[in-house]
Amino acid sequence: MFNGFKSVSTAFMALALAALPNFVPSRATGAREEGRLLVATEVLEDVEGMPDQRLPDALLARAYGIAVIPDVTKVAFIFGGRHGNGVLVVRSDLNAPWSNPVFVSLTGGSWGFQAGAQSSDIILVFTTKSGVEGIAGGKITLGADASVATGPVGRQGSASTDVNLAEIYSYARTRGLFGGIALDGSVIAIDKTENAAFYGKSGVTATDIFSGQTPTPPAAAQHFLERLSQATRTAMRTSPAAEAATPAVTPTPAATPTSTPGAAPAGIDGARTYPLEDQKN
Repeated sequence: MFNGFKSVSTAFMALALAALPNFVPSRATGAREEGRLLVATEVLEDVEGMPDQRLPDALLARAYGIAVIPDVTKVAFIFGGRHGNGVLVVRSDLNAPWSNPVFVSLTGGSWGFQAGAQSSDIILVFTTKSGVEGIAGGKITLGADASVATGPVGRQGSASTDVNLAEIYSYARTRGLFGGIALDGSVIAIDKTENAAFYGKSGVTATDIFSGQTPTPPAAAQHFLERLSQATRTAMRTSPAAEAATPAVTPTPAATPTSTPGAAPAGIDGARTYPLEDQKN
């Protein structure tokens, strides 16, 4: 009976934390998501600026997805819970540009002798395609649907030898200190409401966003992607909307037989997309 009470109490604490963002006035929808991206960008810049406590270069080079979840709040009094909202980007292969950001939530509970409240910035590094494909389906439970481990820190760290030990590496920055954090049992879920508000498209899915089948995101998203591309040394992704704006070339029939022999007809490449469902390890 006591175990059942513990489970119910932990779940209640996590649900209470998850409900906090819903008290934000509706007029903040849209602006709230842009603000979250700006804070996520600041987190990346601050962490990369720590010479001895940064994300290892070797780990970033092997990343298929990166989530930045600022201000994850943990409240505890014996039973504890944490909740936060952030963004996730992915890439189809290790040389591909990063996708547009998808908004996600992190929710988890804990049990033990603990009390108080604490706020942390969480960064998750996905090192396999399967982990990325799992979250695209709606949600994953860390430690159950995908293996998770506390991440190494430092420019080199131990990622060059330990990068294959887990599908996801977790980090937290708390009170200026940056290091690995245990998040087993926490749930990462796609935030459909925030994605629809940010992209102005009702019913937009994570796969739509990852593959570029959405309107061009606001400048806050571009700034985040620029900073992440610098950290991972990858090129920026070409906007599908910009490519679609390129005027089409109307084929002109040959008027005379003096056309240059062997000339190839003009053509236009379509926008590149990266459907996650077709990726294989």
